[in-house]
Amino acid sequence: MKPGDFTLILFLLPCLIWQCSASLPRQGIPKPGTYQQKLDLKVMGAKRDYWLHIPANYDHQKETALVVVVHGAFSTARKMEKESGFSALADREGFLVAYPSGAYGLFGLFQHWNAGHCCGKAADDSTDDVGFLDEVIDDIRRRFPVDSGRIYMVGFSNGGMLTHRFAAERTKRLAAAAPLAAALGGRASSEAPFWKTPQPSEALPMIIFHARDDEAVPYDGGISPRKGGEREYISVAESVNFWIENNHCHDEAIEEQLYEGRVTRASWADRQGKNEVILYSIDNWGHKWPGRYFTRKLDKNDPLRNFKAADIIWEFFKRHTR
Repeated sequence: MKPGDFTLILFLLPCLIWQCSASLPRQGIPKPGTYQQKLDLKVMGAKRDYWLHIPANYDHQKETALVVVVHGAFSTARKMEKESGFSALADREGFLVAYPSGAYGLFGLFQHWNAGHCCGKAADDSTDDVGFLDEVIDDIRRRFPVDSGRIYMVGFSNGGMLTHRFAAERTKRLAAAAPLAAALGGRASSEAPFWKTPQPSEALPMIIFHARDDEAVPYDGGISPRKGGEREYISVAESVNFWIENNHCHDEAIEEQLYEGRVTRASWADRQGKNEVILYSIDNWGHKWPGRYFTRKLDKNDPLRNFKAADIIWEFFKRHTR
């Protein structure tokens, strides 16, 4: 290795890990693609950032929907873009997608969020991630014609927990939300106080996905087998009931079996028919994004082959505007 090669490797390492991409131009209309945008907000001296996907055939003179997609703990915005499939979906449907980056990363990795009860240093330091997501939305709205009545949020795992929290604390900013593999309350240990998402100011349509065999965030709640220690989460039933009660939905669910029984879809309608709650319970799926990035690798006879959570979520979002 020649002198200086090691320094060059260190310089290029972030690009090699998550792929370099262009920064969002300060002026003009950017071409379709995914761009990084840094904000003035800082954590431990580092500027916070998000990635914005501008869809193919984007009409910069027309107000469009915005979907904010929040990655899980120790993941990245670019990884979430790849695994969720939302950018490809946006290219077909014509909406903007934002992928915010969590704080406390190393070489752009290991980022996470303060969802109240989880996780890591972000929660320990009470990082204002709700405020950060506010600024992401505001920054995009300053630069692009976003339809304020069609702003949505999706989150996976720790990002789904933050989605629960944002939906409750900033209810009026969203038209609907979709937490996946996430609990809206819990605690880090038996000595920690139990934290639960605060009561929202009004109703909000919700669609929730969770695998019955999830060992990171257990479907039935309690201690997380994968995490070890004493980290505890509330159950999916309690999380869903929180939104059912908040939205004044009927108690009785309408259930149907899908994908040869591997998926149960339960829905609760509200009295006005505007703020439904839907739960997709998936058998034998574990703790990973339920989308084509993973399901395309299944055996061709597997009922979940090519299951696409993003498509289901978007069809749900399209039914709801503020």
